[in-house]
Amino acid sequence: MASSGSGYDLSSSTFSPDGRIFQIEYASKAVENAGTALGLRCRDGIVLAVEKPLQHKMLVSKTTGRRIHTVDEHAGVAITGFVSDGRQIVGRARDEASNYFETYGTKIPAEVLANRISAYVHYFTLHGALRPFGATTLVAAYDPATKEHSLHMVEPSGVSYEYYGCAAGRGRQPARTEMEKLSINPKHQQGGGGDMELIDVQEGVKQLAKIVYTLYDASKDKPFELEMSWLCEATEWKHVGVPREFISAATEWAKKEIEEAEEEDDDDEEMEE
Repeated sequence: MASSGSGYDLSSSTFSPDGRIFQIEYASKAVENAGTALGLRCRDGIVLAVEKPLQHKMLVSKTTGRRIHTVDEHAGVAITGFVSDGRQIVGRARDEASNYFETYGTKIPAEVLANRISAYVHYFTLHGALRPFGATTLVAAYDPATKEHSLHMVEPSGVSYEYYGCAAGRGRQPARTEMEKLSINPKHQQGGGGDMELIDVQEGVKQLAKIVYTLYDASKDKPFELEMSWLCEATEWKHVGVPREFISAATEWAKKEIEEAEEEDDDDEEMEE
């Protein structure tokens, strides 16, 4: 009975006999069924990408149901899951950034922002009168004091970690597998080249577009719009949206790469036969 959640899923503060909190698992399931959200830390900045489902044709798609938001001049977040829940997290993140600046006179560091969002999300898992947020948040920010940029992800349980590359939503596991093939972790670089061997944000945009379209199945998945932003040296470390023409070029490149890879696989199969 415990494994089915019967009797133990009425409150987010109730543990099952085997130590599970089913309401948090339900919230995580809502995120898994939502569009894919990706974050990539490059040598000169951070790129965020979200698979945003196309809404009704009468809606203005550019202003409706946004998944990527600017929290402060130097920080931005991407959300996936319930959009309404995500907007509450975005509002809280903006309040935290504003309060930190008013108190200390400096921009809120990425780690502090992620930890405060994490504490806020975790609070909703502690009381029976509340429910967990059905959204996962990717936090990209630049710290003017340390001159470093970082990427964090806050899960519905309130758990937060720092990443070189992270993924949430539908297809998160294959997306992580593809990210592991990219040159984004300086500790794994060969030859002692350091950051010079890591990919830049322009290459990051192309690779994230390729990952999203690799996971997309036209026969099963709904049409979507690729929403992307970046925070990099070229933008003077301000969080802004990736230009539409750049996204279009990256999309065309990604589709071409996928087609060529499929043709090579078909040729290899024919040779084996």
